[in-house]
Amino acid sequence: MHLFSENLAVELSSYYRNLALGHGVIPKVFTLVNGEGSQYLFFIDDLHMEQDQENQFLAYIVQEHEAVCYARGTLVILDKSQQLIEFAVIDQDDHEAIVCSAQLTRDMNDKPVGLTEFEKILAPKKTIFFSGLFEPIELSEDRAEEFEGLWEEMKPKILHRSMGL
Repeated sequence: MHLFSENLAVELSSYYRNLALGHGVIPKVFTLVNGEGSQYLFFIDDLHMEQDQENQFLAYIVQEHEAVCYARGTLVILDKSQQLIEFAVIDQDDHEAIVCSAQLTRDMNDKPVGLTEFEKILAPKKTIFFSGLFEPIELSEDRAEEFEGLWEEMKPKILHRSMGL
């Protein structure tokens, strides 16, 4: 497993804690890191796509930026009183994924007020529904141009930085 994958899990735990408790929001997040340590992070909801097209776009981005790992996170609502923030980190060279989950507590006004520590487990990568983004995809020239244009359009909203070791 790349060191970037471990770092990404730690960072996303802090990121979600700050967003949930500091700002009261829990967005669907996607982030990737390439071999040079460049990290890109954006909100999946900003894509406004159907699930299949969204997965194609994410695979395109993973492959265009030569990612070594990526992560995707969201809020999982089991019932009104049981909500989890979950994310999985997928490493290109590992058969296991890092899966992290924390219990979210809300007050009477539905504002997030508590978050347990993120529990980290390893799970077979094939059990994660979005684990196939490293698989080569073939896109029509029009679709590739569409995705390239969307990426350019999204750049002002994308957090881009160099991940430290």
